[in-house]
Amino acid sequence: MSNEREPLLDPIDRVSEIVFGVLMALSFTGALSVATAGHQEVRTMMFTALGCNLAWGLVDAVMYLVRTATERRRKNTLLAQLRSTHDKPETHRLITDALPQLFAAIVQPVVLDSLHQGLLTVSAPPVRLGGRDYAAAFGIFSLVVLATFPVVIPFIFITEIELALRVSNMLAIVTLFIGGFALGRYTRGRSWATGLAMSGIGVALLAIIIALGG
Repeated sequence: MSNEREPLLDPIDRVSEIVFGVLMALSFTGALSVATAGHQEVRTMMFTALGCNLAWGLVDAVMYLVRTATERRRKNTLLAQLRSTHDKPETHRLITDALPQLFAAIVQPVVLDSLHQGLLTVSAPPVRLGGRDYAAAFGIFSLVVLATFPVVIPFIFITEIELALRVSNMLAIVTLFIGGFALGRYTRGRSWATGLAMSGIGVALLAIIIALGG
């Protein structure tokens, strides 16, 4: 039996939070005027970007906990319905609705019957949130906040604002590429192509965010 524990967050969640944090920080640095910005404006921008990502990291963490508890209640409701329902077509419908679409489209009635019998032996998962849930929520919060630093750190160590902005944008694009590359590996696709696509999507989203006044 494997001793490996299920990761707190899957790769899609991790990359999504990092990309979100990077884009949020970029929305502040992208609005910085190289021609008129002074050190005070840069300092304000850095604290504002960090404060925004702190706030949104907290929101994402709380919503993760809400989503987790909601999913557990939904599973408990499904198990209760399966135990109280004796109509075979209805049990098939309940199980099919709970399956991913890819499997629901091809699963056979005999398999649904087998799943039904197996689910009747499953204990209802506790709805109450546990330590791993809060650890995962903290992980989400941390990823959003940490994603701020590649974007703002150049402004701390580089006094020339134009150069700092270029380095910041380069680090942001590299971070987006790494995120896309990781997603490509997770899906067993073309990692380099996915990384480049993620970088391009990030640049396009940044342009939209700035254009909308974000």
